[in-house]
Amino acid sequence: MSTMPVLSDEELSPEAAAVFADIRATRKTEFVNNFWRVLAHDPVALKRTWESVRQVMAPGALDPLTKELLYVAVSVANNCEYCIRSHTAAARAKGMSDAQFMELVAVVGMAAETNRIATALQVPVDAAFRPATDAPFNQV
Repeated sequence: MSTMPVLSDEELSPEAAAVFADIRATRKTEFVNNFWRVLAHDPVALKRTWESVRQVMAPGALDPLTKELLYVAVSVANNCEYCIRSHTAAARAKGMSDAQFMELVAVVGMAAETNRIATALQVPVDAAFRPATDAPFNQV
């Protein structure tokens, strides 16, 4: 259950309604998901978050599917069910196959395992992986 109510269009402040209009126009859909509807309780945070998401997820050096796959991977690492589900749906809409999803899950799981091992063992970073200007942490 949400800690704040999911707002209907009729319950939005004028500021939040304006952000919803931009979401609808940008995404070319009438659907505005529950993340935005709950965040609409704080129109300033809603606008700031939407502007950041719109900028980061816009076309760039990474293609849209890659961006969604990264979003899913981080959402899995952070255990955010909402983001896992919403960005998996977005990745599927951008062409992600079942095989790609299963491979992504395998990579996330492997990274989580080896990250924990390296952290627990405090494995020193190889000099070959450091830029020439990067001093070891203990020599700063």
